[in-house]
Parts: sequence; C-alpha cells; structure tokens
Amino acid sequence: MNAGTASGPDAATAAKADEIIAALETGRLRAAAPDPAAPDGWAPLPEVRGAILALFADRTTRPWSADEAFGFMDRVGLPPKDVAGSPDARAAVAAGSPWRIVPGGTSIRAGAHLEPGVVVMPPSYVNVGAWVGADTMIDSHVLVGSCAQVGARVHLAAGVIVGGVLEPAGARPVIVEDDAFVGAGCLLLDGVLVGRGAVLGAGVTLTGTSRLYDLVGERILAGTPDAPLCVPPGAVVVPGNRALPGSFAAQHGLGAQVALIVKHRDARTDARVALEEALR
Repeated sequence: MNAGTASGPDAATAAKADEIIAALETGRLRAAAPDPAAPDGWAPLPEVRGAILALFADRTTRPWSADEAFGFMDRVGLPPKDVAGSPDARAAVAAGSPWRIVPGGTSIRAGAHLEPGVVVMPPSYVNVGAWVGADTMIDSHVLVGSCAQVGARVHLAAGVIVGGVLEPAGARPVIVEDDAFVGAGCLLLDGVLVGRGAVLGAGVTLTGTSRLYDLVGERILAGTPDAPLCVPPGAVVVPGNRALPGSFAAQHGLGAQVALIVKHRDARTDARVALEEALR
C-alpha cells in the first residue's frame, strides 16, 4: 500500500505496517485478543496501534473510486476496504458473499475484518483495525471506531458510536462481547468493555472511567485509565440520573446523567431485543 515518503514512515516501517494491516483485514491478527490470563479476559496488542499510526503519519493522499458514482480522497496507506470491487471480491459475491453491505453511503476501511454473516446498514463507517464477529448487525448511522472489537451476534442499533484508539490515542480499544445488544444512540468510549450478553438501553453513555451503579448488587463499578470499566455479562443497563451535591445544585434541581444496572438479562429481555432473522 505504502512505500514511505519524506513526510511519513521509512520503507521498512511502512512495509511492516502494511503487513500488520493485511493480517488485521484477514482476521489473523486482532488489536485486542481474548486472554484468560488477563484480569478482564482481554489483552491489547500495542504494535497494532503503532502500525496504524505509522500509516497515518504519511500525509500523502490519493483518489479512490468505489464505482462511477462514488469517489474518495484519503491516505495512500489506508484505502477503503474492497468488499466487491476486485476480481476476487466479485467472484466471492457471485459465489455468495459472507457479508451483506447494504448500499447507501457505508464505508469500511482497509484493515477492518468482518466475519461471515455481518450485516451493515447504511450509512455506517467501520474504521481500520476493527474486528466484527459473525452474524452481527451494524445498523444505520453507526460508527465502529479504530481497532474496536465487536463480538458475534451483537446488535449495534441505530446511531451507536463505538470509539476508537486513535481519537484520542488509547491503550485498549472498546470491546463489545458476543450476544450483546447496544441500544440506539449509545456512546461507548475509552476502552470500556461490554460483557457477553449485556443489554444497553437507548442513550446509555459509558467511558473507560465511568461509574456504573448496580442496583441489583448494590455496588458501584468504576473504571480507571489503566483498568477501564467492565459491564458485567448479562447486565441490563439504562440511563439514570444522580442529584448533584451542594446548595446551588439543590436550588436548581441539578443532576448528572449516570448508567444503572437495573436487572440481569432474562427471557423477557431476550424477546425484546431479538432480531428477526428476515432482517439478516
């Protein structure tokens, strides 16, 4: 992709970065990988972020064309992912593509990996280094940020933003584990981990350093920059609010938005978040 320029990485660094991007795209490498020895079960790979930043360091741009109707201007080392344009990709589509990329303004960058059965509704954007598991639904107006790890059978509802590791640079990507449901308009940032089967109601905002109030376990879960917040598996989280201290806040009835665990997932929850197979 990129041989290095005066403004970017040297040729050896660029070649290594291209190798890592290719491994990310095929799924042979992930920006963060399941690791039973890690405290929360995940281990980030810093060399992935380094490779991506090396490619961004080359500020040379070139035009890219998805077809006659759509053209782009972007960094030479990070082209759009070719989901149907190359001869190999066209053959794959003819034989039955492993994904369904619905037309209407979606863009997927090189270095993003989609497992079979992924559905992407327009317009959505999947950035470099992201990994999306099998049979996951990415709904309209969704951003899957750089290096984000999204598991299998996840539903990212309309307007969800899953933050990346480059804006700003972070140590661990946002992780959404298998079978989670992320409701419309949710915002997940700064390496937060959403456990397997968790359900986030519409409008929940969580960062790596958020506090999560567990009404079931009567505890407060909090994250730090070194150990980002982990939403427990199967937790059902909704937006709430907490009164702010002080006479001024009391006088004006001021409060801060918080996230609340109100229950754990059950059959009734499953029925409400089930995705009709016809939509896939």
